[in-house]
Amino acid sequence: MGTGSLRRVADASSVDAEFGPWLSQAAILIVDDEPGMRNFLVRTLAPHCKHIAEAEDAAAASAMLDRHHFDVVILDNIMPGKTGVEWLAEQREIGFFAHAILMTAYADLETAIQALRAGAVDFVLKPFRSNQILNAVARCLDRVTLLRENQLLRHQLQATSDHLLLRDKLIGHSSQIGEIRETIARVAPLPTSVLITGESGTGKEVAARSIHELSDRAAKPFVPVNCAAIPADVIEAELFGHLKGAFTGAASNREGLFMHAQGGTLFLDEIGDLPMPLQSKLLRAIEDRRVRPIGSEREVPVDLRFVFATNADLEGEVEAGRFRADLFYRINVLQIEMPPLRERGDDICELAELFMSKLAVQLGMPPVPIGPDVAAGLLAYEWPGNVRELRNMIERSLILGRFPVEMTRKTDKPMAAPAPSRTDLLEDIERRHILAVLDECEGNRAEAARRLGISRKTIDRKLVDWNG
Repeated sequence: MGTGSLRRVADASSVDAEFGPWLSQAAILIVDDEPGMRNFLVRTLAPHCKHIAEAEDAAAASAMLDRHHFDVVILDNIMPGKTGVEWLAEQREIGFFAHAILMTAYADLETAIQALRAGAVDFVLKPFRSNQILNAVARCLDRVTLLRENQLLRHQLQATSDHLLLRDKLIGHSSQIGEIRETIARVAPLPTSVLITGESGTGKEVAARSIHELSDRAAKPFVPVNCAAIPADVIEAELFGHLKGAFTGAASNREGLFMHAQGGTLFLDEIGDLPMPLQSKLLRAIEDRRVRPIGSEREVPVDLRFVFATNADLEGEVEAGRFRADLFYRINVLQIEMPPLRERGDDICELAELFMSKLAVQLGMPPVPIGPDVAAGLLAYEWPGNVRELRNMIERSLILGRFPVEMTRKTDKPMAAPAPSRTDLLEDIERRHILAVLDECEGNRAEAARRLGISRKTIDRKLVDWNG
């Protein structure tokens, strides 16, 4: 590489560093009827942006918005046919969420007021220099990123009560976890949709995050959505967004979680609880990679990867008519089944040690030793609540300064059992409860599994065990 090439690379790197981390990932649309101005903007922005497109008038710009997603639109105000402000106002009314920068040669107050009402977020007064437009774009990208991060954070705080420790990574060295790691490593670089199944608390979100972090989308958002935690009457607006006035309480335009995941991964947890009317809309969004916000006349293109999860028997739900067959076959491209904690052997003790060390620091309390007796008790327990139950038990033990009696087994002599242990009592309660629910469902194991929040395979296995 010659000296001139090295200098150009260094100059581009310094510009990108000066104008923030989002510029290199941005898609920008330039709308101006003057070829000279379009060429100047393309030469200025193209070396620093992921994608840049041009439109010579409002009609061409509208067509491009129908086909592609843009983070920022740079718009001239004076154009043939209609002004940039008029076009922008029309686009906002039919579903346009990107930030807009207005270029104008007339900085009068009336134009400024009209532009703000139409939804422009910045002005650039002609004539301007390269760094002025780069600064304006950088401000827009910072603003939209901050808004999306804030909205996503609020959604996560409202939608989930799972502790952050459950999201660290896949912990353990059991053969089941090893196979899951291998599968994730193979599928993560591909665009393939993934369905993760397993009982509640087995780490389905951890697996989904691992898929995202090993993919080429790792630098983009990972957006988890618990379909069971969002009320049925608002879930469509949460997922797809809405326009101002689309329904009572819609005080402004709002992007949905699909748009928040733009370029990244959308994780739809408890997909089996998605209301039937919304399942057809989700199917279309998956197939077309486009969403229509409530009240919008335009479908918005989205570029994202889908990962789904459920603790229900979706095949049984399809047979019962509660889940669309076409949606099931669309999402069930590759299935990863997370094993219950009780089947993971020594992973239980490894997870317990991890939770103990991290929670002790968070709570500011001395860790409680996990000796051989406690380890034996941990391995003997069934863990119906899986990893989440284990974490909660470790936290209780830290607070009390000791493990529960039922989690302590003497390893130097057999346990005397003239009377049933607490574990035996819990197992008996579990058996009677499952059998009672099965009786209420007239023997329908799929329906009983749905009501109990466990997989049908778990019921089948327990019935085999109980029948000897």
